[in-house]
Amino acid sequence: MNLSAKTVVIIAIGAALYGIGGLPMFGIPVFANTTLKPAMAILALFSVLFGPGVGFFVGFIGHWVTDLFAGWGVWLTWVLGSGIVGMIIGLFPVLTRKRLKYGHFKLPDVFLFSLLALLGNVVGYGCSAFLDTILYAEPFTKVFIQLCIIAAGNALLVSVVGYFILQSVAKRNSQCRNLTEA
Repeated sequence: MNLSAKTVVIIAIGAALYGIGGLPMFGIPVFANTTLKPAMAILALFSVLFGPGVGFFVGFIGHWVTDLFAGWGVWLTWVLGSGIVGMIIGLFPVLTRKRLKYGHFKLPDVFLFSLLALLGNVVGYGCSAFLDTILYAEPFTKVFIQLCIIAAGNALLVSVVGYFILQSVAKRNSQCRNLTEA
């Protein structure tokens, strides 16, 4: 990953949007310390547009910002989980050979995007749940329920909201024509 000034700015903007958008006032509480966050669509968008490295840092830093401003302290296990989610969803442009950049977002891409959203949430927040039981002695049953709710809810939310956003991005990209020499 090239950490140019442009990439650092993209990470900062994405992390700020994801971090502030992830605050409890913008989420839907569903279980003990568990909130479905529409801001996950922001994480998915930055991950898909800029790749796994940017996705990781947007998720990691953004979740850290959420935890700081929410007032419950920084839970590094869940901060890491958001980073992993962003990194896995960020594999989309690599696996699709950047078709979205050229205005293509067909049915196989939609399925891949949804699969990466689910896989990212299961793996990322699965690591968080596992680390919570090891490091913080959280009850396994509690963190497993949190994981199931978060993985299913976030994957569904990211798939639905992300579909409409990425459809718009593809349409916009297909309409952009660069000037070419005749």
